[in-house]
Amino acid sequence: MLKRFNPKKIAPPNSPSYHHGIEVPPNARWLSVAGQVGKGPDGKVPPSFEAQCENVWDNILAVLAEAGMGPQDIVKVTTFLTRKEDIAASRTVRDKKLGNIAPTSTLLVIAGLAAPEFLVEIEATAAKV
Repeated sequence: MLKRFNPKKIAPPNSPSYHHGIEVPPNARWLSVAGQVGKGPDGKVPPSFEAQCENVWDNILAVLAEAGMGPQDIVKVTTFLTRKEDIAASRTVRDKKLGNIAPTSTLLVIAGLAAPEFLVEIEATAAKV
């Protein structure tokens, strides 16, 4: 079982959808999920941020499922956004897809991704005992 940490000696997380630290027990299986972009199963990229973000999380959850894992096994996510104004929507979609699962998290607003139509990319690390 993953053990989550939010020490009282530091400021609480900026959002309830992440923890400051997660400990993985010995002998756990690890899975690294490459950065996923907003392409749907048909290979098309929708124009809206929310639709791209939904596709990203669906892709991540599909990789986890293929490995016999689920959202509860996510230890760390790194989110790359191309627009600061999408931060709130990103959290909303993440909360919708993960429920009350709160991995460790880093969010960066960057100048661009591999293709100009991509508005979001998220990579994840998971571990399962």
